[in-house]
Amino acid sequence: MSDATSIPILLDGDTGFGNFNNVRRLVKKLEQRGVAGVCIEDKIFPKTNSFIGGENQPLADIEEFCGRIKAGKDSQTDVNFCIIARVEAFIAGWGLEEALKRAHAYSQAGADAILIHSKLSKPKDIFEFMKRWDRSKPVIIVPTKYYKTPTEEFEKSDISMVIWANHMLRRSIKTMQETAKIIHDERTLVNIENEIVSISEIFRIQNSKEYEHAEERYLPKIKKIKAVILAADKGANFGSLTDEKPKCMISIHGKTILARQVETFNKCDIKDISVVVGYKKDAVDIPNLNYVENSHYVQRGILYSYYTIRDQIKGPCIISFGDVLFEPHILQGLIETDGHIVLAIDTSWWQGKKSDRDIDMVICKHPASDKYLSQRCTLIQDIGVHINRAQADGEWTGLLKLSTDGARLFISEMEQLFSEDEEKFYSMDINDFIKQLVDAGLEVKSHYFRGHWLDIDSREDLSLVEDI
Repeated sequence: MSDATSIPILLDGDTGFGNFNNVRRLVKKLEQRGVAGVCIEDKIFPKTNSFIGGENQPLADIEEFCGRIKAGKDSQTDVNFCIIARVEAFIAGWGLEEALKRAHAYSQAGADAILIHSKLSKPKDIFEFMKRWDRSKPVIIVPTKYYKTPTEEFEKSDISMVIWANHMLRRSIKTMQETAKIIHDERTLVNIENEIVSISEIFRIQNSKEYEHAEERYLPKIKKIKAVILAADKGANFGSLTDEKPKCMISIHGKTILARQVETFNKCDIKDISVVVGYKKDAVDIPNLNYVENSHYVQRGILYSYYTIRDQIKGPCIISFGDVLFEPHILQGLIETDGHIVLAIDTSWWQGKKSDRDIDMVICKHPASDKYLSQRCTLIQDIGVHINRAQADGEWTGLLKLSTDGARLFISEMEQLFSEDEEKFYSMDINDFIKQLVDAGLEVKSHYFRGHWLDIDSREDLSLVEDI
């Protein structure tokens, strides 16, 4: 509490938790914590709450209690620290005379204020005490039982402070009980949501903004990687499988292609995932993804899908075709490869055995090698389906990594091309665009790996999955 607030804190110190020596230690510890004062009551330790059989509770000997007050005052080092003596004579049924006797003795012992307590439903005892009190010290009251009395009457009686001791706690318990009953009986939050504080208010009380600023100042500047999945296409080679859904939603061993991609991204701690949808977009219903629609996916080609989601391509970022499966180690290797624009290149390209399919082949500055410490990252010199397979160094999987600078360059070049000639832009393939980046002198790198991925482009590919 002392850490959380700058206003003075008055501790309810019960009896001081023992004799004079306990009070001395208590005062020292409270001062160390920056607490403004303590209230101790003239009972014997250990004590019972004043509202539980108060008449049967013994009071402390006056001299002994005065010794506690003196010990506390002698131990304080802060002149502003206050010790308040709480008189329990009315609670114990000892009457007005005893209350006055004790209050005067405690005042003379050095108490900074007197707390006079009563459990009657009307403040008769309190007002009678104030009529005869000599005003040598301020008087504090706790009107738990006589709560109906207007505060103005306390002011007229020269009472210095009122403590409403437990009403916030009691109110909160009542509200929690009511809330729990509503949730239990109605099984919904609809009827209470507008009556409770917002989550943002909880964060405000916790001062979460300050923590966010501290994070920015003191934690390493690690940028979270985003992912973009291009999944607008129907898939022309799947027959009735894609009549009512795009190919990214085809199920493989109980999970859709898209769900498996998302799962792989999540395993590599990539949670900010955007998906370009188009064909049967309403069938793509995986939660916690950001969906961006490309309604022109047929007429404008795949490069336009990259353009459609350009606002989400802010590095570092991974872009993936929506019809590929890959194991986490491939993605992790791509992330760890140094470079602003890096493509994941399979050097085994076993799918290339399918002679009836165009394959995105690449030629790199250095060929792949299985030798120990061989170069796994090198510059790409050419890319496209036109490359002779015998000359190719590998197949591009459709996985692309962009650093922050790489994303900026990638988008800048794409926007410039779009502004110069839209029709040419619509006719270009992503391979054409990457080749244009290479020809413009930008460093586009390969990350070599072998196998453990699959391009799902036909029913035949589905059968390959089943054979794995």
